[in-house]
Amino acid sequence: MTSASTRPVRIGLQLQPQHADYKSIRETAARAEDLGVDIIFNWDHFYPLRGEPEGKHFECWTMLGAWAESTSRVEIGALVTCNSYRNPELLADMARTVDNISDGRLILGIGAGWFEKDYTEYGYEFGTAGSRLADLAEALPRIESRLAKLNPPPTRHIPVLIGGGGEKKTLKLVAQHADIWHGFGKPDVVERKVGILKQHCADVGRDAGEIEISTGVEGDPGELGPKLRDLGVSLFTVGVSGPDHDLEPLKKWIGWRDAHNS
Repeated sequence: MTSASTRPVRIGLQLQPQHADYKSIRETAARAEDLGVDIIFNWDHFYPLRGEPEGKHFECWTMLGAWAESTSRVEIGALVTCNSYRNPELLADMARTVDNISDGRLILGIGAGWFEKDYTEYGYEFGTAGSRLADLAEALPRIESRLAKLNPPPTRHIPVLIGGGGEKKTLKLVAQHADIWHGFGKPDVVERKVGILKQHCADVGRDAGEIEISTGVEGDPGELGPKLRDLGVSLFTVGVSGPDHDLEPLKKWIGWRDAHNS
């Protein structure tokens, strides 16, 4: 049985699709794959989150379809898809399609959404944090149902990653639906969230060890990595933005992974 202590360390790259031409993004994905990264994520926004607010930016899922063809080994996915932007059945079909194009390398990352500019500029109702979480709770079973009906089906059970740290609602959805939970924060924050997630899993009768724990990381892997690993984290994701796409931090985390897993 897989558990937090037996899962190998994996390293992800969030290749943020902002402030760069697509050629540079594609080349960076290829370099990261050559370096040995396990997963390459993008994100699901319509505008940059940092730097020039109206800077260069590209859409998430069309990019994932391109990555499915331009990469050959790494898993790919969004960190994370905004549930508000697509009908759940459509999203399931998109995920199934990218899964097939990639020969079974897609991770379906999803969250409730939060970046108000995306909503207002593209005509979506922003609502409240509560209403967006309620929409996500409704969408997840619909996505699961549609995935089971599609012909041809996905090549495998597509891992569902839910991002977010809300202790009452989001982590409950993780316990009910996710294969991977992605959170943020220093080790003390991660420790608290993992404890709450375990309680939600107990409440719904699920083994918490079935859920892979993921977090975004910065800084020295030799210092931070062991602390997070002791808390059950096995997926460590480094973020990189354009236009420069500096992969030196990623190289350090890959080196730490290799030493840890050897």
